[in-house]
Amino acid sequence: MSQSLAKDVDGVADPAQAALGPARPVDTGSGSPAEPGRRRTDVREVLRFLLRRPGLLLSAVVVVLVVLASFWPDLFTSQDPLKGVPSENFRDPSGSHWFGTDELGRDVFSRVVHGAQLSLKATIIAVLVAFVVGGLLGVVAGFVGRWVDDVLMRFVDVLLSIPALFLSLALVTALGYGTVKVAVAVGIASVASFARVARAEVLRVRQAVFVEASRASGAHWYSVLGRHVLPNAAGPVIVLATLDFGASILAVSALSFLGYGAPPPAPEWGTLISDGRNYLANAWWLTALPGLAIAATVLATNRIARALDGEWSRR
Repeated sequence: MSQSLAKDVDGVADPAQAALGPARPVDTGSGSPAEPGRRRTDVREVLRFLLRRPGLLLSAVVVVLVVLASFWPDLFTSQDPLKGVPSENFRDPSGSHWFGTDELGRDVFSRVVHGAQLSLKATIIAVLVAFVVGGLLGVVAGFVGRWVDDVLMRFVDVLLSIPALFLSLALVTALGYGTVKVAVAVGIASVASFARVARAEVLRVRQAVFVEASRASGAHWYSVLGRHVLPNAAGPVIVLATLDFGASILAVSALSFLGYGAPPPAPEWGTLISDGRNYLANAWWLTALPGLAIAATVLATNRIARALDGEWSRR
């Protein structure tokens, strides 16, 4: 009996340790042999996760291609999107012109690739405006409460009562034409949904036990907001931003289709569809293929947003 107690004291035969199993080696920071194996396991888990969801994998590939086309269009085509060859107008899609040519002999594929830069730029600006302004309104309304919440939410209700496209049209008419102005108008039209989601999440987190404990311990309001409320309320708002990315692409393209975007010959996606609608009878590819690019991008971003929403809901 005394020998077993001595072993327990020395740490040789601790019953708790025996129940937990053999002790793991302590990582001393010198790079243990198990670290590369853990990394390989993480990579395998990510690959297995994507392979089980081919739709999500395809959506990620589409989004990556669009981003690459926006920043490095020369990776996909070397043709000038503004230079046309009149003798090659209205050529069908072929190996030399993947998306055919338009009425001026310009390569439609190169115009779609270079137009991704303008459309993605406007979409990013629109989502950032909605995320920052709407998120700020929601955080202030949910965290401060009282009459501030009432005033801000009544303003948000007014925005929600107006259809987003009509509000965007009114704003872009007041601001003027151009890609950036279209983006700002689309972003302001989406502020209300971001404010609603941000306010709901802040109200939920503000009533959590750890927030109440932080306040009871004497923490300042800005410490509670920055350490506890914002990090725990940001997830659904980020998911909404991903989902709103696709809706913003549609809104920006719609305003460009109506002629509010960059002036010709800028190859915005909406402008390409607008230019090709007069030739649907003999050149269907002028509208169908740019429209397919828009549809693929919107569906891909929506699929990624649903995956993010599912992962956040399981947490």
